[in-house]
Amino acid sequence: MTDWAAFTGFTGLVLVALLSFAYFSRGLPHGDGVSAFSSDDSDSRVSTPSDDAPAGGDGVVDADTDEATVSHLDDGAASPPDDEAVSHAALRTDDHATPHTGDTEPSAETSVDHDSTPTHPVSDGDSLPTDMPTYLLIANVAVSQAVLGGFLAFGAWYAGVPVSAFGLSPGDVPTKLGLGVALGVALYVVNRVGSSLSRRLGFAPDEALRETLTPETPTGWVLLLVVALPLIAGFEELLFRGALIGALSVGLDVSPWFLAAVSSVAFGVGHTAQGRLGIVVTGLLGFVLAATFVLTGSLLVVVVAHYLVNALEFVGNELFGW
Repeated sequence: MTDWAAFTGFTGLVLVALLSFAYFSRGLPHGDGVSAFSSDDSDSRVSTPSDDAPAGGDGVVDADTDEATVSHLDDGAASPPDDEAVSHAALRTDDHATPHTGDTEPSAETSVDHDSTPTHPVSDGDSLPTDMPTYLLIANVAVSQAVLGGFLAFGAWYAGVPVSAFGLSPGDVPTKLGLGVALGVALYVVNRVGSSLSRRLGFAPDEALRETLTPETPTGWVLLLVVALPLIAGFEELLFRGALIGALSVGLDVSPWFLAAVSSVAFGVGHTAQGRLGIVVTGLLGFVLAATFVLTGSLLVVVVAHYLVNALEFVGNELFGW
């Protein structure tokens, strides 16, 4: 006999863990040394050197203002003291200044002090110990998704939940794959069009997370496309569609459409690292996937669609700059 109360508890624990990871990941620095806050939260924040910092020294330059740090003064305004007015151009030309850029890779130039002792090149992220190579970030995501997915699967086994409740069945696989591919491509196209329109309206989506996870080597691309993204799509669909909609609608006798709405909100909140606009867009995407799951009763369809949306985002941006 199925223990639906126990399975509901397992599902709740996994959901809370995932949402907690998403919340705390907002402040984690990316490979370029910039925190994963949404762009509309950070556009208004400009870092300025402290009053006692030496000119051209360790003052922090915000990555969003890399090309606009030269102050413009009114004709009648008094000029600030020389030791407090350092232009961005001076920072670039000063032989003893530490360059601050938003690039992922540190500058090839090495700062040299008066004793001609070479120092380690400095980038915005050098003082952030949580920075890590891209392939390690990808591996970290893959492992965390695998662990949570394994815990959820263990909960289903422990509670005796039949696999059919998750929308898993061996029949008509080619048709399900075809539906998944068609839906994934369609969602990607709609997402790209929506992203272009939002930029024209002044709402730039936060793409820092995707840029951070974009591989730089062929091995990294294999790790991303063959390991990480399938695990992400499989786990998230198992949780948000298979468990929260399929299994709980059967076990708790609740309308699957009501659970589809609830799971879509949770799905959007689970992508906090993509910013406020990303939460809304992801929530809408989640509802389309949820509706597809309810109508088809197949987890395979939504897993394939989810994977394709993610994979095409990375590949399209890398090859065509989309």
